[in-house]
Amino acid sequence: MSFAEQLSRLQAFLDADELHDEALDYVAAHGYLTALSICPDQAPEREWIDALFAEPPHYRSDAEREEIEATLIQLKAHITRLLAADDDLELPCELDLGEVPDDSDIRGWCIGFMEGVFLREAAWFEDAEDEVSELLLPIMVGSGLFDEQPEFVDIARDRHLMDDMVEQIPELLTALFLLCNAPDEKPALLKPRHH
Repeated sequence: MSFAEQLSRLQAFLDADELHDEALDYVAAHGYLTALSICPDQAPEREWIDALFAEPPHYRSDAEREEIEATLIQLKAHITRLLAADDDLELPCELDLGEVPDDSDIRGWCIGFMEGVFLREAAWFEDAEDEVSELLLPIMVGSGLFDEQPEFVDIARDRHLMDDMVEQIPELLTALFLLCNAPDEKPALLKPRHH
């Protein structure tokens, strides 16, 4: 089976109504895996797979479970390779919040990404808090999760600004990846180590 076929089977599985309400659909799962690919502290596979589903799905068989989990792991590796190659990652959705942002796929992708950040939140901000926060801002805005917070209220009212920010997401991902996974041979002055 080709990778494209595996992905379409994964998409059908994740987008089915049978999954737990809090499980991530395909687009949100892609955002989540992208965040996991960027995070400097890699969560164990079992932990992030279980978190993606919220509760164990009802698989038809062990073979189906193995296939779905293997495809998730492959997709994460694929995303990591693209980011490491300095290619803009193509998202599985339009970079458009549309008339009703809550119904847009990009909102779902951003929420999934933030779920991935929350899984290892401290690790994201450990070494370069200001830069990471700045790069994450468009994704945070796109997710709508922070709209009530004072610093987000004005942005959330400005649709033009929100649209501009969301369109920047693919290029930000590469910058985030490089920032969070920069080679360790940087001089100690540039990258303090916290133990």
